[in-house]
Amino acid sequence: MTRDAAQGLLEVRARLRRAAEKAGRGTSDVTLVAVSKTFEAADIVPVLAADQRVFGENRVQEAKAKWPDLRARFAGVELHLIGPLQSNKAAEAVALFDVIQTIDRPKIAEAVAREMERQGRGLALFVQVNTGDEAQKAGVALAEADRFIAACQARFGAALKGLMCIPPVTDDPRLHFHTLAELAARHGLASLSMGMSGDFEQAIAAGASHVRGGAAIFGTRAAANPPAAR
Repeated sequence: MTRDAAQGLLEVRARLRRAAEKAGRGTSDVTLVAVSKTFEAADIVPVLAADQRVFGENRVQEAKAKWPDLRARFAGVELHLIGPLQSNKAAEAVALFDVIQTIDRPKIAEAVAREMERQGRGLALFVQVNTGDEAQKAGVALAEADRFIAACQARFGAALKGLMCIPPVTDDPRLHFHTLAELAARHGLASLSMGMSGDFEQAIAAGASHVRGGAAIFGTRAAANPPAAR
């Protein structure tokens, strides 16, 4: 069931501001990605009306059904794909999204690169790292991350902006946030997408540039999804 999403947004923004101040950072250093997966356009409109412009969706088809009309009504939307991408959806993803946070294997990297070239679209890209090496979760394995990131930098150049992770729910997320930050630093990548509704303050303290808030803004999700970007 949804909550008062506009009020939820205000509360999340206040939390973000306090966390940034505590970490000695400015609020402009951290981008809030409002995770609107599973919610209808009518649920998203109050958040757009409250001047939130950065949103995250897990599925290409779901986003394709909602966002063209919403973008026609609200200018300046930046749409992030934060769920796993299949290579046969690469063309649609490149056409629809502004940022893809889930590049995690060579086949996906090459499919996205070809579509960016074919469509003439300059997306921002993140490599998703499976910092907990969880078999059921997307992301490049930690042991393979350095090699894969270097290959993506060679293929994408400046379009590769940073790294993303989703820590195991049973672990202290701070360990994973610091691991991701160290990995990004080794490759000269400035952006870190990490931290969700329950732990984004800790992610901000560890250097997150993007945090993902869904349940804290919109409330309980309408349908169960894999824990890809709560």
